[in-house]
Amino acid sequence: MLRYLTAGESHGRGLSVIVEGMPAGVPLTAEEINTWLARRQGGYGRGGRMSIERDRVEILAGVRGGYTLGSPVALFIANRDWANWQEIMAPGPEARAERVVTRPRPGHADLAGGLKYHQADLRNILERASARETAARVAAGAVAAALLKELGIELAAHVVRIGPVAVKGAVELSAARQAWGSPVYCADPEASRAMVAVIEEARQKGDTLGGVVEVLAAGVPAGLGSHVHWDRRLDGRLAQALMSIPAIKGVEIGAGFELASIPGILAHDAIAYREGQGFYHPTNRAGGLEGGMTNGEILVLRAAMKPIPTLMQPLPSVDFLTKKPATAAVERSDVCAVPAAAVVAWAAVAWVLAGAVMEKFGGDYLPEIKERMAAYREYLSGI
Repeated sequence: MLRYLTAGESHGRGLSVIVEGMPAGVPLTAEEINTWLARRQGGYGRGGRMSIERDRVEILAGVRGGYTLGSPVALFIANRDWANWQEIMAPGPEARAERVVTRPRPGHADLAGGLKYHQADLRNILERASARETAARVAAGAVAAALLKELGIELAAHVVRIGPVAVKGAVELSAARQAWGSPVYCADPEASRAMVAVIEEARQKGDTLGGVVEVLAAGVPAGLGSHVHWDRRLDGRLAQALMSIPAIKGVEIGAGFELASIPGILAHDAIAYREGQGFYHPTNRAGGLEGGMTNGEILVLRAAMKPIPTLMQPLPSVDFLTKKPATAAVERSDVCAVPAAAVVAWAAVAWVLAGAVMEKFGGDYLPEIKERMAAYREYLSGI
């Protein structure tokens, strides 16, 4: 079973990740992980924190000579801003009670977390609730993607909407692969330019923007996941992983919400058969998932991100201690983090798919898994 844990605060010493269950023999380097960490930090609309941090991963355990060992993989991403916060965020009693936050920000975890954990200084909540933690998730996702790559499964992610600007029509996998060249990770050059413009407009107004990201996965064989129990349905697991990303408020698979407005004869994908290929669907409104299982088509998943709730023109709030009206606290933030969310969504999908592959095929050594998966693919094409 694949699983991972992360630890660390936004202004703490750094972020730690432990990945368990990765088979031996998977090629993995720090440079490969760093590519995705850099993409998470990029994208037009990011804030001042990204001008401070230069995320680089340190592999502490579980890898030797560029290959996983089968033991837990330990990763660490240092926070460069720790130098400015070490006396405030110190774990010992010497920590200085400065930069205290008592004015909760609407849309953040501040108020709910302060109530749940009995914390008067809401910094004790926002430090962990911060999207800074997603750097650790991206590192874990990059480890999972390294396994998927060896098994012939390829993922791409891109932005399909920022604020009022949206890509027109479906984006093919080949185009989505090139999206990283756009300042907003959008595969459509015209939409990309318009997205940059609306982000700049929001920046000048002191406002923020949300949007929609899409993740595509090709080479996924039919039969990952299961229909037999609610918690084994792969669509549910993928949706949960995407919904767990900070600021994500909606997830759809394939045609998604559009299916609610059209008749069944137009909503479902016909089934066809071709010698040497096996069963397939000429269309893909289901987004590659039926009955909680992959059906062999490209996976298509989208996640909707709300505008960043830290505003330069803060909304009304109430002081946590005095209970008097106040404006919400202002922390350093982004104008738009939708491009970064595309990277985090990529990592989330990679992780869930890698887990589903290991459940289906098992094995402690990469060649074992490759052999089992190749035999299964042969079965699917020859049935």
